[in-house]
Amino acid sequence: QVQLVESGGGWVQPRGSLRLSCSASRRVFGIRSRGWYRQAPEKERELVATITSGDTTNYADSVKGRFTISMDNGENTVSLQMNSLKPEDTADYYCNFRQYSGGNYWGKGILVTVSS
Repeated sequence: QVQLVESGGGWVQPRGSLRLSCSASRRVFGIRSRGWYRQAPEKERELVATITSGDTTNYADSVKGRFTISMDNGENTVSLQMNSLKPEDTADYYCNFRQYSGGNYWGKGILVTVSS
């Protein structure tokens, strides 16, 4: 079983930056896409950004221009650079790997808090 581990979360003031990283416990083959999702208190989990094996990216409208997703194929990692953070970005952030074969893996989540 593959485990995904997120790192880099924490507290930051509005307009600050954080970089989230996610690593897999072992090499994962046939990855169709990697992504970041978030869930704020009393809200449903929502897509933040995804990146395919062909480097095609997709962002939620709320983070376009502020967040950048990237990956390292050789290391099976995915990162999320978050700039110009807003209080409404506060949430638990989850990384996700999806395989062409249907495998779908989630991290346990990491908290990002944006407040003054």
